[in-house]
Amino acid sequence: MPGEKEININLLNQLDLLERLEMADQDGGYEKILQQIAFEKRCIERKLYQKPPITDQ
Repeated sequence: MPGEKEININLLNQLDLLERLEMADQDGGYEKILQQIAFEKRCIERKLYQKPPITDQ
């Protein structure tokens, strides 16, 4: 089970994401939001599918 620090980090990351989407809305409306969502999706997928380096021991 994640500790308080991990939970807080995840919540702060979610707040960051929401703030970026709000800024995209202010900057360009619907089209800008769609572009920002696509960008955020690619960032999440990179984190999700990254593989740890292989080390020989």
